[in-house]
This record gives sequence, C-alpha cells and structure tokens, in this order.
Amino acid sequence: MTSIADSRIAQPLTDPLESMAKSITPDTPGIPADTVATASDKDPVPVPETLDDLVKFLHRELGDNGLDSEGVDVERIRQMMENYQSNSDDWGKYAHFDKGRYTRNLVDDGNGKFNLMILAWPETIGSAIHDHSGSHCLMKILDGTLHESLYEWPDKVLSEGDTADSGVGSDNSDDESRQKATAMTMKELHVLETNQVAYMHDKLGLHAVSNPLTNKGSVSLHLYTPPYETCKTFNARSSKARSSGKCVFYSSKGKKIDPCEEYKKCSLMNVNE
Repeated sequence: MTSIADSRIAQPLTDPLESMAKSITPDTPGIPADTVATASDKDPVPVPETLDDLVKFLHRELGDNGLDSEGVDVERIRQMMENYQSNSDDWGKYAHFDKGRYTRNLVDDGNGKFNLMILAWPETIGSAIHDHSGSHCLMKILDGTLHESLYEWPDKVLSEGDTADSGVGSDNSDDESRQKATAMTMKELHVLETNQVAYMHDKLGLHAVSNPLTNKGSVSLHLYTPPYETCKTFNARSSKARSSGKCVFYSSKGKKIDPCEEYKKCSLMNVNE
C-alpha cells in the first residue's frame, strides 16, 4: 500500500504533460516540477480561510487559463487548496448524498475554464475506473477517508491504420473490440485523509476513488481544468472501455437538481455495472 506521501512529482521536461508521468520525490504528488516557482518568483501562497476565499483565489490565479497554461504554477494551486483547512460550515450546503452512488455537486463553474465541485461518497461507495478526458484534476479530502487506486492504461490491439505511437487516452480507445480482454493492472493505492490534496492526469494512468469507511460518508473537493462532461470508464475484469455518458451534477451551487435519466445512467457513478 502506498500513501499519498509516496506519490509522484515530475522532472522538468520540455513538455509539461510528459513531465507529469515521471516520479522523483514524495513531496509533491504528480506536480510538474517545471511549473513550480521558487519563493522569489511568486508572492506567498495564499491561505484561504473559507471555501469562498479559495474560490476567489482560484479565479485570481487561473484567470482565463487552465493548469497547463504558461504562467500558471500547478504546485502553487495545490498548496493553496491544501492551505484551506476544511470546515463543514463552508461546504456543508454542497455535500448532498444519494444512497447507492456518489454525487457531483457544482460549487463554481470557473467562467467555463474550470469546474470546482464537491463529491459526496456514501459508506463503501466508489467510482468506476476512469480517465479524465485530458483534464487536470486536483482532489482535496474535506472529510473522512478516500482510497485512490491508480491503474496502468490497458494494452491495445491496434487496428489497421493505427500506429504504435498513437498514444494512450486517444479517441481511438472508444472501440472496445480493439482492447485486449485482460484484467486491469493496479499499480498504486493511495490512502487520502482529511485536508490532503492529490493530483491526477491521464498521463499518470487511470484511477478509481472509493470511500473505505463503513460507518460514515466522505467528502472531497475537486478542481477540473478544463471542465469535461464525459469520460471513459473501464471494466476491471476485461479492461474494456466505454463512454460514461454525460456526467451531470446532482446539485448546483447548493441547490439540488431534479433527478434525470442522464444522472442515473452515468457509468462513472455505477461502479458495479
């Protein structure tokens, strides 16, 4: 078992996305080192006192950009999220639970450049194994405990016209028949506790998140940039992928949205299907 303290940080490379797939120290999980500023490069990292403060700081830091944009310090954003000390008085109105599946609850839409949302995980409930459609994800635990299982991308059976360097996570993986029917390979398990922050991107692999607790729900805060509405989910036994369907919100800015068929059908939330 590997804790979040044993996670990844990247070597500085020309391509910041490629750098996210390298690991050299346990201090900064998954953050590209070539985006980390020194103390002299930046003002001190803000310490948000409330969730509203964090939202304001994120808008100020990201502006009209995403995490992989020039001038955006990914480690600085991670530290900012970590500096916010979870307080249920701030986020309680967003943490809507639904029996049998976790929920995605929109906090702020980031003017279309990012989504900040709170996920509420009932006891023993988890997600399917999934990718992130090229989006960057920072995940902070607000309450309870979460397990993050990191998986290798499955090998592919290339069809005519494909090349060996077509790359993992490409749109070509939509065709289930082109993937080998072998079980997914889990390479790491991270145990995440309250106020810890983890980073994830498709260059690091696939993951699934679950609440291991049997006596209480867990709550997490997720920053996705750019926002995405669909992803791919993967069968743990066969490695076959399919579209999640539209990943809709259970609530928006604290107000519950009427249940809809899209929400019920999303394979990301139906881990047992």
